[in-house]
Amino acid sequence: MKTKLIDKLSDISRIHRRAAFTDVLKHTAPKSSEFLNLAGKRYSCRGFDGRPVPDDLVESVLEAARLAPTAVNKQPVHVWVARTPEVLEKLAGATQYLYGAPVVFLVGCKPSDAWVRKYDGKNGAEIDAAIVGTHIMMEVADLGLGCTWVGSFDPAVLAAAFPELEGWDIVALFPTGYPAAQPSSNHTARKSLEEFASEL
Repeated sequence: MKTKLIDKLSDISRIHRRAAFTDVLKHTAPKSSEFLNLAGKRYSCRGFDGRPVPDDLVESVLEAARLAPTAVNKQPVHVWVARTPEVLEKLAGATQYLYGAPVVFLVGCKPSDAWVRKYDGKNGAEIDAAIVGTHIMMEVADLGLGCTWVGSFDPAVLAAAFPELEGWDIVALFPTGYPAAQPSSNHTARKSLEEFASEL
């Protein structure tokens, strides 16, 4: 008799938990958000239709870059905008990966101005620049533009062509414009969440 009563109480407890939705996270997918939708929409664009990018959109991208977090807020990063034919031609001498973009954002960092981890001397300048670059990519996507991260360029050629970059380590170039190319077949190749992340 006691065993039947205990079984019934156990059943009631399970029903109560289900009614209270205490186990709902086990049975539902992660909630989508505006940011997740944007992150899924963004892709590396390697072709542009040639239309110029309006000044207000360029300024919006620069503002997103300026608002990026950096270690101890030291902001050891600078962004340059290349968009005149003369400057773009000089820039093309350092890389073949501009894809005809009407605007290119250059992101550089200055290690001497960056936070340094005291335990092992790790310098945060490149990490800060990467965060700025990510803000650029996400704002570009949100504005309906396209861009790609270009790390393949000749730093020596770049330095010779643009003396104003002296003292800065250029981390990446971001050719930007109105997309005329679709995502590559590699765009959706992602590890599963179970493979990508785990709990300690």
